[in-house]
Amino acid sequence: MSFTLHGLGVSGGIAIGTAHLISHATLEVAHLTIAPRMVDKEVARFEAALEQVKCELAAMKESTEHAPAEFGAFLDLHRMILDDPELCEVPKALIRERRCNAEWALVQQMEQLVAQFDEFEDPYLRERGQDVRQVVERVIKELAGHVGRTPLRSAKGVKEENLIVVAHDLSPADVIAFKEHHFASFITDVGGATSHTAILGRSMAIPAVLGLHNARQLIRDKETLIIDGTRGVVIVNPDPRVLEEYQLRKSQLELERTKLKRLKSAKTASIDGVEVHLQANIELPSDVPAALEGGAEGVGLFRTEFLFLDRGELPSEDEQFEAYRKVVKGMDGRPVVIRTFDLGADKDLNPEGTLGDRVKTNPALGMRAIRVSLAEPKMFRTQLRAILRASKYGKVKLLIPMLAHAHEIDATLAAVEQAKSSLRGEKVGFDPSIEIGGMIEIPAAALGIGLFLRRLDFLSIGTNDLIQYTLAIDRSDEQVAHLYDPLHPAVLMLIAHTLHSGEKAGIPVSVCGELAGDPNLTRLLLGMGLRTFSMHPAQILEVKSRVLKSDVSEIAPQVRKMLRLEEPAKIREQLERLNGAAV
Repeated sequence: MSFTLHGLGVSGGIAIGTAHLISHATLEVAHLTIAPRMVDKEVARFEAALEQVKCELAAMKESTEHAPAEFGAFLDLHRMILDDPELCEVPKALIRERRCNAEWALVQQMEQLVAQFDEFEDPYLRERGQDVRQVVERVIKELAGHVGRTPLRSAKGVKEENLIVVAHDLSPADVIAFKEHHFASFITDVGGATSHTAILGRSMAIPAVLGLHNARQLIRDKETLIIDGTRGVVIVNPDPRVLEEYQLRKSQLELERTKLKRLKSAKTASIDGVEVHLQANIELPSDVPAALEGGAEGVGLFRTEFLFLDRGELPSEDEQFEAYRKVVKGMDGRPVVIRTFDLGADKDLNPEGTLGDRVKTNPALGMRAIRVSLAEPKMFRTQLRAILRASKYGKVKLLIPMLAHAHEIDATLAAVEQAKSSLRGEKVGFDPSIEIGGMIEIPAAALGIGLFLRRLDFLSIGTNDLIQYTLAIDRSDEQVAHLYDPLHPAVLMLIAHTLHSGEKAGIPVSVCGELAGDPNLTRLLLGMGLRTFSMHPAQILEVKSRVLKSDVSEIAPQVRKMLRLEEPAKIREQLERLNGAAV
């Protein structure tokens, strides 16, 4: 029987293949009573399983050097969960008190912990309960005598590239293990746009649909599936006509990707000769090869906070310096914009005794980004010195996030001068003329652009936060995510005002948020005056294709008319005409 499921498309593309179901081990745990003399052995069995899973995670981390940047951070997070006394000590007490088997004790404690996460109002924190479930599932699989990798190997008679994983949930460790099998896609019952599984799907550039609720129960092993990661659709046992249609669409997408690769070495300029610069957003040094493969002309945003996440202590100056230098040397003379770390609503430091208590119930409006850096001058000085030292090896620019006040800019510039002075005193080399820029991601910054233009060398618009703060919308909150609108007139007005002000003052302005990587918005941004885009490496060639087919002299007047419209629906209508116009 053919039927269709609808979920959240978190990674675009089309996959056609055979379903392979992954069991949800925590749902299969029995409650057993053990003899008093076996209690100590049961505790030892539990401890051995914990240690084995820790070893597996450590081994996976060693093999992730060339994996997407998020993998290592996720593995560290799962290791920390394993080390939490609430998960590694309380079940042992339950085994002794109730004379129960280790699996049952672990699941009981897991349910209590997950219930606590479910009470959080923040959807991102609620989703972290899934991390606890994923860790517990790995331990239970170890207790049962099998690990997470075995289910894929049990799929006989199916080529791995045609395998579609169907699961209640997938942990980052599972996805890393599956990576070597080159599976076509995965779908899960749970997970949202901010979940680790969604991030991993996008990083691996494979179609993924989450939040299907009952897919694990409704789909049977070896059934034929069509996954439309763009529309969030899963078709089970499609009829021949639908299958043929999707096979054609899949072939067309693959052909388009092949054609785009030919543009890698092409100069990025519009039909009427307007030069455009396309750069990459990266998180870790291991992202540099992907940036170069995508044809990036530089790194427009190096998010350094990923060096700080999920670790027991802050990275040292030397550790940061080596990471920054590796990126700068890897980009081989191309510009590298390094942003000082940005603690946000979706990213949290977790070192014991350092900054953990600074993250409050609404971190997006609290102590984050430059506010934390200025409040922690020793930490800020360490990062500034590391960045300055790396500037000796290439064209480095320093970017400061979440600036809103003149005194923040002045304090930042003073901190940079102090870091330079200390390096001079130690006779350590750096670029004394390093450019310093600021992020425009708060409406107040866009409206008060003059104080930025007078003090800084360049600006970069962070559209993700700018939209969120302008519309008072948390885009990770499923209940209001539909109100997150990049084409809201107020958002476009702020972007256009920033670009125009920068051009008038002769100060370069780039866009490094998600809007820069959306090819449907390329012509709109070109018409608004944007000339430097920074995006995920996988998006560069498609955006380049749009630039090459655009005539800015024709686009600009149309965009100026669009910016006078007051209703998003009319703006969308005009945008469709702009993108559909033959140029």
